[in-house]
Amino acid sequence: MRKHNFVVLCACAALVAGTANAQMQNLLPERDTLMNHIRNLSSSQYEGRLSGSEGYWRAAEYAIQSLARYGVQPYQGDWSQLFETECNEVKSASLLTYLNQNDTRTVYVLGRDFSCAGMTGRGYANADVVFCGYGIDNGTFDEYANVDAQGKIVLCLSGVPSWLPSDVTKNYASLRDKARTAHKHGACALIAINMSPSCPDDEPQARVYCGEPPHLPTFPILQPTKSCGRALMADEKMTLDSAVSLLESTMTPQSFHLRKHIETKVETRYQPASLTGNIVGIYPGTDNAMKNEYVVVGAHLDHAGMQGKTCIFPGADQNASGVAILLETARLLKQAEEQPDRSIIFVLFGSGEQQYLGSQIFVSNFTPLKRIEVFVNLENLGGGDSVAALGDMKYPGLWDVAHQMDTTYTHFLYHRSKSNPKGNALAFDAIGIPSLSFTNFNGERHNHVPSDIAENIDRSYLTRAAKLVFETVYELSFGNYQGRSALSRKYRFE
Repeated sequence: MRKHNFVVLCACAALVAGTANAQMQNLLPERDTLMNHIRNLSSSQYEGRLSGSEGYWRAAEYAIQSLARYGVQPYQGDWSQLFETECNEVKSASLLTYLNQNDTRTVYVLGRDFSCAGMTGRGYANADVVFCGYGIDNGTFDEYANVDAQGKIVLCLSGVPSWLPSDVTKNYASLRDKARTAHKHGACALIAINMSPSCPDDEPQARVYCGEPPHLPTFPILQPTKSCGRALMADEKMTLDSAVSLLESTMTPQSFHLRKHIETKVETRYQPASLTGNIVGIYPGTDNAMKNEYVVVGAHLDHAGMQGKTCIFPGADQNASGVAILLETARLLKQAEEQPDRSIIFVLFGSGEQQYLGSQIFVSNFTPLKRIEVFVNLENLGGGDSVAALGDMKYPGLWDVAHQMDTTYTHFLYHRSKSNPKGNALAFDAIGIPSLSFTNFNGERHNHVPSDIAENIDRSYLTRAAKLVFETVYELSFGNYQGRSALSRKYRFE
């Protein structure tokens, strides 16, 4: 057992933590090792790690080799927990505008001005354009009522208006929802301007998940940046900004026909059931009575892939940073003089970008679920103001462990996020496993964009986050914190 005695009052925590610290080996994460993992995983050889693609499996092999080097063994003799996922590889995409057939074309560039929706269809369109606001045709708010979309390209805004009730907007929130609506009205393609506040105006985002099937295999769905959207609507009846302003102020449709024509062509390789998988390893505990209790540490390995030959979404922060810290946690465990009592399960989830499918698959297929004491998730830990540990509202005792490790070692934890479990932790929380997600606080400047590269990782932040994660996981690997067996008990320090 780790050399702490935790049973009584939190009031003495600081004193005892300081005393205990003198008894422990102070293992430090290696910044270069962390950064090497991130540089590797975000490099072009893995092509953005799209789940179900060859690039994803090459990244998985890299992670397996790293885990094995750090003393982690394949769980029950097999590293891979296989399952199927929707996989859509965008091979090429073009977008251009013109006023008249013989006029000069304005060409927009994939990866600079626009991206394709994760589940875009393939196809060619050269047509007139109609602006249809948010692309809604529900009851009294019908943005298709005064325009003819038949045979045309629909230009709209991403997202939904705040003033409409959720039972209306839920049917038009995703790009696939909007595309199905446009397709129903006879349109030949959808171009949805990215209005997300989390995205820079001049850099395209890519997200694999863009709504539930069915897939529209021959219906292109493109997503220009806000800057590109402004250019598409320049010199028209309304600019992008004036159209948005009128929609917000009048709460009435502002649809109209554009003067411009748009030509677009998209080529894809769509697989409705491509083979992907979770990578699952075990670092065996050393205590005969506790080695069959598990601490699960997880991070999703996949990202948004590559579009065309030059547009890559590297995913250095999202989520090579989380994977790197998971791998570094394994390396530090191997170095620890006092080895864990509990066994630690390391999971790299596939299809995390598809509504965290991999974590759902894991909990549905991991047989000794009742032996999992706690789940720790790692995501987006490459920069920010501090580290947030989400889940403190539902599992305050678990949060107290992270807080005390932070007090002892890093002073880097956002005090209280007052949150429930999120992301991969949702699948564990749903079956009663105490869960905590380490992520950044105010650090998503490069979220799902091409500039999410290793050079934009905050190395000091990464190292401190890795230290906090390791010490928390290390502490949980001993018997002081009891999760499923004592959910109502607070974690207290003598």
